[in-house]
Amino acid sequence: MTQLIDGKRISQEIKDELKIEVQKMKEQGISVCLAVVQVGNDPASTVYVRNKKKACAYVGIESRAYELPEETTEEELVKLVEELNQDDTVNGILVQLPLPRHINEDRIIRTISPDKDVDGFHPVSVGRLWIGEKGFVSCTPAGIIQLLKRSGIEIEGKNCVIVGRSNIVGKPMAALLLRENGTVTVTHSRTKNLSEVTSKADILIAAIGKARFITAEYVKDGAVVIDVGMNRDEEGHLCGDVDFKDVEAKVSAITPVPGGVGPMTIAMLMNNCVETARC
Repeated sequence: MTQLIDGKRISQEIKDELKIEVQKMKEQGISVCLAVVQVGNDPASTVYVRNKKKACAYVGIESRAYELPEETTEEELVKLVEELNQDDTVNGILVQLPLPRHINEDRIIRTISPDKDVDGFHPVSVGRLWIGEKGFVSCTPAGIIQLLKRSGIEIEGKNCVIVGRSNIVGKPMAALLLRENGTVTVTHSRTKNLSEVTSKADILIAAIGKARFITAEYVKDGAVVIDVGMNRDEEGHLCGDVDFKDVEAKVSAITPVPGGVGPMTIAMLMNNCVETARC
């Protein structure tokens, strides 16, 4: 029987745990505040920001919204971020991506203080992750580790293969799996004989952004499959990078889309916010 890894349930568990922790912090006079900055009115970004505010309210974190017009200049945004860096009442800063084309995203990410970088995108945060220092970890990979651990799936000693090498998922995912003593292979668009590599994986993580790309031929019998993809098929239906119907019967455990990795990203963002106030 294939285990369906329920991201909705596990993310709710994490938020409930954080809610209790935040309440105890408040009783000790410790508050947690997240500043969320959105430039423009991209519909998808608006939905993401709304969900983040909702999660903050549930956990008990104060959220401050900075909704800036599309024509906001790069310098104006840099100034705001620098002001938030200096504001001791703000624990975490999140600038919603993507930004309008006239703004350099890399510059904005680097402007956020690494000590308030709850997205875990700053080069200092990335460096801390790779050398094993304490710091913020990109939320989606951190969520995947929690999905595995809370589903009773052992990582240590397992052959872990990641399909995708992005800075947001693939690369930090590799570092986190190494931290958990997995044996890690990162594959990408230039990998030769991809199915030969992926079919040796005990844990396969698909993060390539191609709808239903991973079929049964890419997967080992009894593997654990984590689907990070969030795509629309030809009929407009939401689907992942994994062909769920083709793969499900072959694997020991798998995440659905939606309801798998997605809910974990916001749960781990909440965890990073609380981490800023932990002693």
